[in-house]
Amino acid sequence: MADDSGISIDGPDTLRGALLLLVLGLGVTGYGAYDYVQQSDAIRSAVEVDATITDVGVETTSAPAGNAQVKYEPRVEFTYEYQGESYTGTNVFPATIAPEYEQRSNAESVIDEYEDGMTVTAYVDPADPNDAFLQNKTSNTPLLAAGIGAVISLLGAVSALEKYRNK
Repeated sequence: MADDSGISIDGPDTLRGALLLLVLGLGVTGYGAYDYVQQSDAIRSAVEVDATITDVGVETTSAPAGNAQVKYEPRVEFTYEYQGESYTGTNVFPATIAPEYEQRSNAESVIDEYEDGMTVTAYVDPADPNDAFLQNKTSNTPLLAAGIGAVISLLGAVSALEKYRNK
């Protein structure tokens, strides 16, 4: 079942499409793995600073057109000082790939402990003081992205091999 995109239920219709799928999957896998390592490094080297919460809420994100699924992302804005410089942060977790939740209540539970004007502990990576975060623990979201990328890569590799053999 193919459409104008060049991709069928069985995979891409062409070798080029299969190779593109493989490269895309490898890119997503690499980015997810990189982000997981980066957040682990940030946690290891983080120093504590006092921060003031300036805004708390949940952002709603919609899936691509045709998909009615809505995701919720907890957002906390805070200000802090590090080595005499003032900064504003928005990261709850140290990962670049922020966790999203299918239910609003799950996203709200992540930020329940934060209120506007509250003083909290934030964690700053001395190598990158612009990217402070509030929860000094890893998020599994980058690993999920890496896993999805690995599956896409595997599908692309299998499809490319089939297309190459049938050439």
